[in-house]
Amino acid sequence: MTNWKAILTPAQYQVLRLGGTERPYTGQYVNFKKNGTYLCSGCQTPLYKSGTKFDSSCGWPAFYEALPGAVKRIEDNSLGMRRIEIRCSKCDGHLGHVFEGEGFDTPTDSRHCVNSISLKFQGEEEN
Repeated sequence: MTNWKAILTPAQYQVLRLGGTERPYTGQYVNFKKNGTYLCSGCQTPLYKSGTKFDSSCGWPAFYEALPGAVKRIEDNSLGMRRIEIRCSKCDGHLGHVFEGEGFDTPTDSRHCVNSISLKFQGEEEN
C-alpha cells in the first residue's frame, strides 16, 4: 500500500487523496502555455496533452479531453448537484470534475476542470 502522506505535500494530499479543491486562480497551471504533457502529480501517469488545454476562464486548468484511458469518471452528487468527478485511472487520485455541453468551441464541448496541484508538467524537451 502506498504511503501517500510520505510522497505528497500536505496540499497535494488534501486534493489528490481527500478530494479537496484548490482556490480558483491560484494554481500554477491556470495560465500556463508551454507544450508538453500533464502528468498525475501523485503517480506520474500521463493524463493530458497541452494541445487539449484551453482557456475556460473558470479559475482552474481546463482540457477538452484526456489521454485514452488516463482518467475515470465517477458520478458526484455531494453538493446537491449532479457532477462528474475525474480521477487518475492508475492511482485513483482526485483531479477535479468534467462538465459537458457548456458551449465551448472545442472538439468535444467538454471541460475537464483540473486542480493544478493534481498535475505535474513535463515539457516536450523532457520527453
